[in-house]
Amino acid sequence: MNNSRRNFLRSASTLVAGAGLVSALPASLQALPLRSVAASDRVNVAAIGINGMGWADLTAMLKNPAAQCVALCDVDKNVLDKRVAELAQKGIKVKAYSDYRKLLEDKNIDAVIIGTPDHWHCLQMTDACAAGKDVYVEKPIGNSIMECRAMVGAQQKYNRAVQVGQWQRSQQHFKDAIDFVHSGKLGQIRLVKVWAYMGWMKSIPVKPDSAVPAGVDYKTWLGPATTRPFNENRFHFNFRWYWDYAGGLMTDWGVHLLDYALLGMKSQSPKSIMAAGGKFAYPDDAAETPDTLTTVYEFDGYNIQWEQAQGIDGGPYNRDHGIAFIGNNGTLVLDRGGWEVIPEKDKMEAVPRRKSVDNGLELHTKNFIEVVKSRSLSDLHAPAQVGALVATTAQMGNIAYRTGKKIFWNEYEGKFTDSDANKLLAAPYHNGYKLPNIIA
Repeated sequence: MNNSRRNFLRSASTLVAGAGLVSALPASLQALPLRSVAASDRVNVAAIGINGMGWADLTAMLKNPAAQCVALCDVDKNVLDKRVAELAQKGIKVKAYSDYRKLLEDKNIDAVIIGTPDHWHCLQMTDACAAGKDVYVEKPIGNSIMECRAMVGAQQKYNRAVQVGQWQRSQQHFKDAIDFVHSGKLGQIRLVKVWAYMGWMKSIPVKPDSAVPAGVDYKTWLGPATTRPFNENRFHFNFRWYWDYAGGLMTDWGVHLLDYALLGMKSQSPKSIMAAGGKFAYPDDAAETPDTLTTVYEFDGYNIQWEQAQGIDGGPYNRDHGIAFIGNNGTLVLDRGGWEVIPEKDKMEAVPRRKSVDNGLELHTKNFIEVVKSRSLSDLHAPAQVGALVATTAQMGNIAYRTGKKIFWNEYEGKFTDSDANKLLAAPYHNGYKLPNIIA
């Protein structure tokens, strides 16, 4: 979508809102998306990495009639052919790419979805911004603290709309819960507990290295990661449990949940971080990242505590995941299904559970498309800066675990006071790739 199209859309949306035309429509019609969208007014979307969340993101985005898919990219031809065929069955014809750089050369593409493994997010997002594309990038935004900085720098330098896939930021019940936290009714909050007890995450059996499957460009899949023989355990979904590509449950679920702990407490960077855990449930399986972990983030006047346990569902407050703001007057417990307030004796009234009533992913992708059209970047629900803050916080927890130390953060210098911790600020790049050095 070129600048003239964007200016037209911004002016048109202002006229409609100013004239009060939306409010004049019957409620039943207001709830329906406008199905007649001129081709010149559509946002041409491409998706890079379409096996898992990239495909879910695209599917949700295409429910917005203003979004039009024009291209797909994946290094696994088996996945690529499957997705192209699925879109064709819906009457959507797209170009297919195995190299995302070729896709970014297409001037007809307005925005890209990045749904690749974590270790590819930074390079693809910064390249997309440089190519003039807006970006919807899966969480965590970066695979290291230094990558997060580079990605924020790219967004600022190229002034692109960058939405991070922390879709809970678009759900109403999460907003309502945080409004209650900010009301002060809970009294002084001294501890925020955040947890993910994932019973469905079973042991990953050890498997031997094998030949690269037909149709897979494994060299490109590795990208900046260490070159290793192909192993099924490290490919597709399970890449999450290996330090070469991701950060385990901490950067998978942690960024979703810690995000709301930080938002509720209006937190920035912690003063110190300490963590303890290990492979306690599955000590001999193929994963590298811990299946059990407790991390404590120290702030002025309160702590945020993260807990994770794979293979167990029985988390705090009888929930397998959640955020609990523990105040002197009561505790607000929030999860994807809703929120409630449990009073501390007779210090406040209980608030019965308020259930979720909307679809966060659909609302989140809708918000992205609206901002791509309006160019009002401040309207994004999860911009690059939000994604970078929580991804950095999650990385701090992993660094504390990997060093085995209580580590202290120097906000002014942007690094730890410990040399071993500082060695983990950046993920090493291999195979000729280099960490982008971007100054806004």
